[in-house]
Amino acid sequence: MLIDTHAHLDFSEYDPDRDQVVKRAKESGVEIIINIGSSLEGSRGSVELAAKYENIYAVVGVHPHEAQDVPVDVAQIIKDLAKKKKVVAIGEIGLDYFKNFSPADQQRELFRKLAAAAKELKLPVVLHSRAADEDMVRIIKEFMPLPAVVHCFSGDEKFLRSCLELGFLVSFTCNITYKKAQNLRDIVRICPLDRMMLETDAPYLSPEGFRGKRNEPFQVKLLAEYIAQIRGISFSELADATTSNAKKFFRLK
Repeated sequence: MLIDTHAHLDFSEYDPDRDQVVKRAKESGVEIIINIGSSLEGSRGSVELAAKYENIYAVVGVHPHEAQDVPVDVAQIIKDLAKKKKVVAIGEIGLDYFKNFSPADQQRELFRKLAAAAKELKLPVVLHSRAADEDMVRIIKEFMPLPAVVHCFSGDEKFLRSCLELGFLVSFTCNITYKKAQNLRDIVRICPLDRMMLETDAPYLSPEGFRGKRNEPFQVKLLAEYIAQIRGISFSELADATTSNAKKFFRLK
């Protein structure tokens, strides 16, 4: 059994064949998909998908790219959505100084609001951090203890150690298969197996050989095989560990 812990099946890229996408995932051994909200609209869509598909669970939140466009009551809207059935976390939330689609101060304000909402609701958070690792760690410490996973981990060993010291999990995507991603493969080797989860970030980050094409949750099997090979362990050991980690983190049965 595998779990794709971060996908965006609410995106329009899946409108033509969403049922088939979910079916392909299950046929490949991906029995659970965690669908991640990245906007208010996307969070509503995530809740709707969880209601429609037995094997999909929802996470609700607002990506830092959206920070300059959110309403004043964004935190209350997210809290209301978080009380819907099968919502298992708040996310994705955090900081992105790489593209800076929203001003950094507004990103930090939104991050604090939604981290506070998660703390109030006693829900874990799915964190986005790109070119903002120091600020992300500094801010999230204000809300500790708070269960968290850093999704699409792309940091260095220092950032990994910071995350592990805070008790966080880290989630890896298919970008570790890219030819120029040796630094990430080195991180995969040293990350404790009991702190690791798998994700596709679909429709983004298709694995090497499929780049430029829409990613899908079924590709998490390829990712699991690749990581098992890197670490020199069996596929079943890697799958069992990451699935157990995801079930504990998202409180799945």
